[in-house]
Amino acid sequence: MERLSGMDATFLYLETPAGHMHVAMTAIYDASTMDGGYRFDRIRSTIAERLPLVPPFRRRLVEVPFQFHHPVWIEDPDFDLDNHVHRIKCPGPGGRRELAQLAGQIASVPLDRSRPLWDAWVIEGLKHDRFGFVVKVHHSAVDGAAGAEIMTELFDLSSEGREVEAEPVPPEHVPTDLELLSHAAMSKLRLYGDAFGLVGRTVRSVNNLVGGIRNPQRKHGAVPLTAPRTPFNASITPDRSVAFARVPLDELKAVKDALSVKLNDVVLAICAGTLRTYLEGLDALPEEPLIAVCPVSVRTDDQRHVQGNKVSAMFTSLATDVDDPLERIQTIATSTVGAKEDHNAIGALTLTDWAEWAAPRTFGLAARLYSSMNLANSHRPIHNLVISNVPGPPFPLYMSGAEMVAAYPMGPIMDGAGLNITVMSYRESVDIGFMACTDLVPDIWDLADAVDTAFEEIKHAAGTIDPTIAKAPAPVTSTRRHASVAAGRKGAGKAGSTA
Repeated sequence: MERLSGMDATFLYLETPAGHMHVAMTAIYDASTMDGGYRFDRIRSTIAERLPLVPPFRRRLVEVPFQFHHPVWIEDPDFDLDNHVHRIKCPGPGGRRELAQLAGQIASVPLDRSRPLWDAWVIEGLKHDRFGFVVKVHHSAVDGAAGAEIMTELFDLSSEGREVEAEPVPPEHVPTDLELLSHAAMSKLRLYGDAFGLVGRTVRSVNNLVGGIRNPQRKHGAVPLTAPRTPFNASITPDRSVAFARVPLDELKAVKDALSVKLNDVVLAICAGTLRTYLEGLDALPEEPLIAVCPVSVRTDDQRHVQGNKVSAMFTSLATDVDDPLERIQTIATSTVGAKEDHNAIGALTLTDWAEWAAPRTFGLAARLYSSMNLANSHRPIHNLVISNVPGPPFPLYMSGAEMVAAYPMGPIMDGAGLNITVMSYRESVDIGFMACTDLVPDIWDLADAVDTAFEEIKHAAGTIDPTIAKAPAPVTSTRRHASVAAGRKGAGKAGSTA
């Protein structure tokens, strides 16, 4: 029996019928590297073999009576792999758009809390002898770093696989109400013992932040509740739409070096240019810059294998009000430096420490009330969207002998911010996953298709400093952008790119 941390439990409390708090990934595999060809039973056997290595896949929740404290994890005594691993046929012609449509349907369904909080779908029938693998895990069980750890356990470094020696983990008995309440009471006592220290640390953090704000020499990030409203900043519905994009990692690094910025700044600039193109096509680009929340890992080296969430967040400007791409990326770089300084002033663990005090009943009721009353439509957005950047492996991964050729991560959305962009590097590429509320972003492939234009714009800007980076692209006028978006809408239902 292991109690969820306050941060882990908060993702449970934030979940509503419209806001599903699971993270997901859509991977594409080349079945031609599998010895003897594709077989679903081999994939299922691989997952079954490695379950002892992946705690989030074995454990289920048990609520504390009267919601006296955060829930606990136990080894599921009734675990059945068939409840979690599924197979489905991809509609023809089996390209990325058809795969994304299925991924959106899968992401639209909440996870069953009576079982371990994950599901995996093998998508058969993709082009070029490939298959898809969509896995979703509740955010209460993993963050980006923990998700990467799961990848290392499930996947191999070669098509030959590896020997897995893992002792089966015995199931636990379901604790009684008395056991749960006794354990919760002891946890509460330890929590109250740190209350005075937490208040003291928080006061010092606030003083540090205020002192920094008053310092004219210091840079600052964006401020919550100053984001402009866009079409995707409204109350959400349960339906999800998904799209994918990809950019070459070596070109992204060349731009970073030419402009003397961080790799994450270039990623944010690509997202900013993409959003500008999309919103211009809708005639809905705000005069004020969009604001993104960027999750920040606070995981220490000795917590590398610890499950659950070790994250904080920083607010940064996307400078979408700046026309010039070179000026835009420099503005973003300045904002991210300031956001990091603000984050450090507050303290990396302040958010996670205060999350321990989240009251289950009050927090959950407030989240459901906020969602059901569509209150996100009645105030200025806290932020416009979440953009996550997760470092992935620079080497190929295999599952049951099949080579992974692409991995598109997908993060959750929430009321008031119906769009999420999650980015992961894999081998020579950066894979970008878009997740959105279908009602707010019905034309999500217009966003994905705008990535190439945004990156070409940035490469051209970097080429003015380092001419070896890129040739100048054809000028992109506002008229051309409108026409491109309109054409994308007309072709939204047609089969698209190669998987």
